[in-house]
Amino acid sequence: MDDNDDREVAILTAYRKLGSRRVDLVGDYAGNELFVIDGDSMLLRCFSDSKLDFTYGLQLLHAVYNVEAFLHNLIQRKCCFHVVFLESNKHLCVPATVQEENQSKYLFARAVIIRHLITSLPQLHPEIKVSTFDDWRSVDFADYLKTHSPYFLMTHDGAQKVEYENSEQEVTPDEHYNQQKLAFREMIIFLVQRGYNVALVNELDWRDTKVMAVVLETRRQAALASMDMPLQATTQQPEEQHIAMKDFSLSHSDLTERERLAIMVVSKLLQNIVPSTTKEEWTEMCSIFLLHEALITHLPLSSRRLDTVPEDSIASLFLRSVVATAIPLLENLVATSEDISTQGQCDVADLIDGRLFLYLCHNSVQYTSDIERTYKKLLQAVKEVEGTHLQPAGDCESQSRTLANPSQDRPSKDTSVRLSVLPFSSPVFDKHLESVRIRVDAGATNKPTLESRKIFKEVSHWHNAKRPLVQKGPAPTMTSWQVSRAARRNQLFMAEMAVYAASLTNAVGRSLEPETIIVGSTGMSGKPTETPLPQPTSSSKKEAPKKSGGGGKTNAKNARKQDMLDQLAASKAKKVDAADEKVISAWHTVWKGFAVEPDPAARYTKSQIYLQSLQPSWRDIVGPECELYMISCLAQIWVECSRTGQQKQAFHIAALIWNHAQNISQAADLPDSIIKGLGIVVDTLTLPGVRSMQASSKDRKLPFSLNIQARAPGLSISMPSKDFQILHCGPFLERSFDSKADPRVDFRPDGWQSRVLDSIDADESVFVVAPTSAGKTFISFYAMRKVLQADDEGVLVYVAPTKALVNQIAAEIQARYSKSFKHGGKSVWAIHTRDYRINNPSGCQVLVTVPHILQIMLLAPSNARSWSNRVKRIIFDEVHSIGQAEDGVIWEQLLLMAPCPIIALSATVGNPGEFSQWLTSTQAAMGHKLNMVQHPYRYSDLRKYYFVPPKQFSFGGLSSRTLLNELGLEGLPSLNFIHPVAALVDRSRGIPEDLALEPRDCYLLWQAMIKVQNKDYPVPNKLDPRQILPNISRKVDVLKWEHELKATLKDWIEDMSSPYMQLVHELEKSFVNENREDLYATRQDHSSLEKKVLDEEDFIGSTLSLLSRLHERDALPAILFNYDRTQCEQICQAIVGQLKEAEISQVKSGPKWEKKLEQWEEWKSQKEKLLAKGSKATAKKSKKKGNDDDGDGGERDDEKVSKLDMQRVGGAADYDKWNAFNPESPIDGYHFADLSKAQLSELEKYSGQLRKREVQEWLIEALARGIGVHHAGMNRKYRQVVEILFRKRFLRVVVATGTLALGINMPCKTVIFAGDSVFLTALNYRQCAGRAGRRGFDLLGNVVFHGVSRQKVSRLISSRLPDLNGHFPITTTLVLRLFTLLHESNNSKYAVDAINSLLSQPRLYMGGESFKSQTMHHLRFSIEYLRQQELLGSDGAPLNFAGLVSHLYFTENSSFAFHALLKEGYFNELCSGVREKEQETLETLMLVMAHLFKRILCRRADAEYREKVVKPSSSMVFLPPLPAKAAKILHDHNEQTLQVYRTYVRTFVDQHIKIADNKLPLTGMQFGDAEQKLGGAIHSLPATTVRSSFVALSGVGDDFDSIHDLCSTTRSGVFLEEAVIPYMQVFPDDTEVPLNAWLVDFFKHGDVHTLERANGVRRSDIWFHLNDFSLVLATIVTSLLNFMKLKDGSDMDMLDVRGGMDVYEEVQEDNVAIAQDTSDGSSTTSKDTLVETQPQKSTRTVSKKAKVAESWDDEVDEDDENENDGTSDVSDDDTLVEELRAWNVEEGKGLPDVLLAFQKLQGVFDVKFKAMWA
Repeated sequence: MDDNDDREVAILTAYRKLGSRRVDLVGDYAGNELFVIDGDSMLLRCFSDSKLDFTYGLQLLHAVYNVEAFLHNLIQRKCCFHVVFLESNKHLCVPATVQEENQSKYLFARAVIIRHLITSLPQLHPEIKVSTFDDWRSVDFADYLKTHSPYFLMTHDGAQKVEYENSEQEVTPDEHYNQQKLAFREMIIFLVQRGYNVALVNELDWRDTKVMAVVLETRRQAALASMDMPLQATTQQPEEQHIAMKDFSLSHSDLTERERLAIMVVSKLLQNIVPSTTKEEWTEMCSIFLLHEALITHLPLSSRRLDTVPEDSIASLFLRSVVATAIPLLENLVATSEDISTQGQCDVADLIDGRLFLYLCHNSVQYTSDIERTYKKLLQAVKEVEGTHLQPAGDCESQSRTLANPSQDRPSKDTSVRLSVLPFSSPVFDKHLESVRIRVDAGATNKPTLESRKIFKEVSHWHNAKRPLVQKGPAPTMTSWQVSRAARRNQLFMAEMAVYAASLTNAVGRSLEPETIIVGSTGMSGKPTETPLPQPTSSSKKEAPKKSGGGGKTNAKNARKQDMLDQLAASKAKKVDAADEKVISAWHTVWKGFAVEPDPAARYTKSQIYLQSLQPSWRDIVGPECELYMISCLAQIWVECSRTGQQKQAFHIAALIWNHAQNISQAADLPDSIIKGLGIVVDTLTLPGVRSMQASSKDRKLPFSLNIQARAPGLSISMPSKDFQILHCGPFLERSFDSKADPRVDFRPDGWQSRVLDSIDADESVFVVAPTSAGKTFISFYAMRKVLQADDEGVLVYVAPTKALVNQIAAEIQARYSKSFKHGGKSVWAIHTRDYRINNPSGCQVLVTVPHILQIMLLAPSNARSWSNRVKRIIFDEVHSIGQAEDGVIWEQLLLMAPCPIIALSATVGNPGEFSQWLTSTQAAMGHKLNMVQHPYRYSDLRKYYFVPPKQFSFGGLSSRTLLNELGLEGLPSLNFIHPVAALVDRSRGIPEDLALEPRDCYLLWQAMIKVQNKDYPVPNKLDPRQILPNISRKVDVLKWEHELKATLKDWIEDMSSPYMQLVHELEKSFVNENREDLYATRQDHSSLEKKVLDEEDFIGSTLSLLSRLHERDALPAILFNYDRTQCEQICQAIVGQLKEAEISQVKSGPKWEKKLEQWEEWKSQKEKLLAKGSKATAKKSKKKGNDDDGDGGERDDEKVSKLDMQRVGGAADYDKWNAFNPESPIDGYHFADLSKAQLSELEKYSGQLRKREVQEWLIEALARGIGVHHAGMNRKYRQVVEILFRKRFLRVVVATGTLALGINMPCKTVIFAGDSVFLTALNYRQCAGRAGRRGFDLLGNVVFHGVSRQKVSRLISSRLPDLNGHFPITTTLVLRLFTLLHESNNSKYAVDAINSLLSQPRLYMGGESFKSQTMHHLRFSIEYLRQQELLGSDGAPLNFAGLVSHLYFTENSSFAFHALLKEGYFNELCSGVREKEQETLETLMLVMAHLFKRILCRRADAEYREKVVKPSSSMVFLPPLPAKAAKILHDHNEQTLQVYRTYVRTFVDQHIKIADNKLPLTGMQFGDAEQKLGGAIHSLPATTVRSSFVALSGVGDDFDSIHDLCSTTRSGVFLEEAVIPYMQVFPDDTEVPLNAWLVDFFKHGDVHTLERANGVRRSDIWFHLNDFSLVLATIVTSLLNFMKLKDGSDMDMLDVRGGMDVYEEVQEDNVAIAQDTSDGSSTTSKDTLVETQPQKSTRTVSKKAKVAESWDDEVDEDDENENDGTSDVSDDDTLVEELRAWNVEEGKGLPDVLLAFQKLQGVFDVKFKAMWA
């Protein structure tokens, strides 16, 4: 093997190691961030269009259209990008299948497109920069990337479409393909090596408003380090001798660039006649070419759709010569940027129309005077340039090469379009569809196939069955066993919720206090207020007697009354004084305990904890004195630091003193002793701006001294006052914003918060945008209280994006509010998600749920006249979730159909103004006013750091935590401070609007600007903090200063000659410092400890060293965010493993430990003997007393005896020592748990609960060491325990995915981004970082980047939030569900209003008002599709399988493909053999289901690795083709759908489109004559109506191959979103990308490791994919049971359908509830919550006879108590037949088999799923 072969193997191997994810490039990844497109990769994608004719003709304008359409699609979706072309890659744009003779055409098109983009885009889209470079290895390109710092690069990877006739077929690549593939992948590896992620343009797909693409990433760049790819210096290319256009002096100054190029090309060709042709032939070709140019100028595009003509070797040779001649001319134009156009625009994009030229070579034309004039002008120009006089070509009289016109009399191939639809009328929909004028064929009926007729006959049979199909109202009566089971489960949930609620805290970090709601009350309900007694005043005593006839008796009576009031007031004041004295006395007693502590820092900490624990009324009494004592402790430290010359290191101590002094000065009625003591401190330290205080009439002596002498020298702060405040007191600055007292809430709300309250009180909608920790939490609960106070019927729905947030909000409601109801069946709150529910969702007043569940409830017909009308307000928390690729459309639909005012909350909306305008208009359509309230400032600041691991780490247990640390992490080795401005390395991005600077950042920025300023760019004097800031700075003052600094900074950024880059270099010194600490040892005596070498790229292995540093600074608790669930677990396991390893080697080993264990065993032995002795004595006493006792007393006596005896044997100290000893427990220093925050018994109780739920032991062990993991794949109870223990501060380290980023109350001091991910985006970065420094807990939050490249860190900090871009909300499934709502609710007012709301409101989707008519057309043809599929009747009534399709709404468009197979009888035929050939039937059924649901696309490149990966594994990896009959049915279904939507486009064009389709989509440049006045010039094919005229240039008409073909080539002015058209591409016929066989493989072997290794499915995603598929199976089974009336059901059944693992977890909860003893708290009840159950409905028939497979949602017989394993047997075929016979079934033969097959498939699948889970 030679070197080239070695390199090829190395490249392909390295490429194979790259991980990949398919993501939405905008919503889930880059947002508005800049990325770079490799131009040749883009061209290869566009040139690979099978419709593009570069073989016979040269349809250049079609190619340009493809490129512009691609770029336009990106811009429509709000992408921000540049395009670069690399000369070294120029040949890579040629598709691998192109013959060599045609390759030059593609290179010519490349040159044209570069010229076109470079000249046209700057005026129209200046944000899109087009650049050219020599090579991707060049220094120039590297500098470009460094300057612009793109988020990712978009390239091709050279992979071709995989051709599959069957799964074994091999593709034999040619040499060109191999070289192309290697070149692309070598470039990709080069880019990844340098820290750039790469998106594959050949794996890019447009899905609604999303850009779905595969992103390549590497977890460790070291994996690619062996590939040596150095940069190359730019080589100076020898200049080619081109003839510049300016060298030609032409008399015609009106020539366009295209015409000038044509003249130049012809002139050069006349000088170089090809030897194989004659001069006459060559000159004739030149003349025809110029005629072709003239026709291009004047012919309409629609007239240029031409057929092929017989092959002409001379004409083809000439065309290739034109191309070869034009390429260097175009490249020279690009290189020199020469402007040769005199017409204002570059029209070179239409330089050649190959088909038109070849047509002219064989046909005569009749041209008009305009064409003749242009033609002659071109001929004359050639004569002037070259000297040759060319004869005009194409005269009617003579043309030597004229042949018969082959296209004159030939009829068009276009098939006729049926422009009529099936009859339909619905009064509610008709008014919205008035604009859609289309002929209705009144006599038309749908003509189903023979198979469909058979199925519908059977459907009719089941429809006419006597048992009721839908039961609207209460659910079926449950058995007593079911009631008992559900009650136990609900009881357990309520007990857990009470515990969970107790861990929650309010905005100031205190436990929540419950409030009793009283209907009709206002303000702070349920909280009694004291009515003050009248106070005697001087005026009242001197009040003159009234002149009315009361006389002296009245005056005497009043006097006695006043005396009595005075006495009462005096008595009360005396009592108050006495109570105050008790509080003060209690404080003094506590202080005495503090005073014995010698360490002032410890005294301060204890005092701080004591002060925080006081109730507010006590804090008002002793708070100032307690804070003054804390000042005295701090003063002692300050004096010592000043004495030893360490004052600079103790400025944070002075800042704390200043903060406490400010707090004291704001108190009222201060004793004189406190005022004097504080004055001494302020004067001695020269503290800035402590306001004067007014002394109280009462004074008391302080029990402590201040530890500071008045005006003692050397103690004053050696720093200017303002500098001291900004640098060291920033976190303590007063930070209210126009705050005022408000009786509606129990705190002083800021101005923006008051505006929110006003909107809620006015029953208006409100959209609130405020960052995390700003104070949004109270909004939701205020709205809840309003609803609860109003009456007992109103409902508020709280919609959250995650189950974790649902759980927390419900617990917080439980902790905040209680209420007594007059009637039963009511509760304050309820939870309803897919996997569990608490309380009755229709009987509560506050429903906490997720979007899918709310949509089901709002669209349920049985709710339309009841529950839906009771909804008074909906809260959409984290409303930016509308931008998600998966569930965003559900959010948008809910916002459009909300029947009441809404509250929308978010911290991260990139375009709040635009989104607010849309929300305002949607709410106005429903009669609600919406107000937007925006507050851009966090309460507490965030400080960022970059962690550089030490070279070596020696762990000897955690060091002791230091007290009174400086806020932040300054001074800690390995943690480098990041100034926010240091991250703004890309000047083109500017300054993000939400880039926040804390006071210290502002000061450092100002200092650096002063340092780098010059005479041209001076820093204004007004920016000096000594001038711009007042003596006492507040947060608002610093914000004004920040605004001024940013204004100057913005000017510097925009001016390239400014010293901005010098400023960045000055500020980034710490950030870019790569020096690593040589050794970090956690204890001083480390000589005996192992020194572990840390790999800088192994962030998992070095995480413990980071946590140890944070522990030293008391910067824990911390949350580590990583977006890979598997890596979250690996991080936790690595930390625990290192702690255990060190603990065993350093403590739990050796003679000392062995001796300790012996002593413990001896102690245990003694204890057991004494216990046995005590038991005997107790037994004797029991006999004497008799058997009346319950036995508890005897046990207590045992304990007393044994403890007493043990103390006698070993002493009390030994007893406590050994009784608490557990050799299995972690040793102090080898865990992160704070044992003072929770008792070990509590942890043991939680551990037992988790073991009952089969939680893995290592996770429970990690909890004991203070470490937890939190992600959506974890057991629900485990996640809950992690949240509780973290809030209690017992857990101090939690590793999590984004589950803790959205609104969860998990306050921490530090957030760590541990490891990079494509999901670590601008949006997620802000959400996660916001968890640090939460309001009420920390004044400053730390954000640490660990295992993330500096380049990525800069991008995250400098990135802008993505704009919210909606979806097309009127999906076909939604239309069907709306008809169901309308029909089955008997046209209820709610249903009518919901439909009118959805159809009349504007869309957040791409487009404006003009979009409405297209939406209505789309709606009408969605109805036509449903009519043709026999899902809707002519009156809009749902038919046949409409319910099943509606229930599968979450799988659209898979649900319609499933329906097609069901409707055409495929499943009936397949499942008819389920009894005789069960295994074969189930395997085939699984294959079909894998084609329909939960598809995972492979990469094209994956096919190349079959030999290495696929064949050796037990997986197929690539999904085998569908069975032939199923494939045919789906093809027919797609064809029928294609005709429906083709008719839609045709009718819309006929009715609404009056302009020609002749403008390019991106630049808007017009080509051809817009008027159809030259139709007789040439005989063209019929013009297209539906297809774009640009695409038709390649000869294609209005015949479409597929829906994709229709959607991607439709003419301009027509909306056609492929993602919402109900069709599915059939693999492998319709797709270029293979489908992953992961579902079939799992069903085959059930091996998760193989799925991860061979199928490439990430382990962390497998559970979710499998659970989703299990949900699909459960939905199908439940729907069929309902349809066939084999069970009683309601239209709310789908609320209770869940995936197998969700059901399994519920069974676990049931088993725990059954086993739980009431002593564990399971009997906890709540007076405000009625125990209402929502049991899992049965999805099985009644029999439990045959043991086919396990299932977790079978209905259980009343006498069947064997539920411990959560399984039961499915019905077998004999029982089902008997069941059907009992109902006299004769015709219904097929569907029972289908049901039985799906039940068996579900059972087998769930058994494998459960085995994997276990």
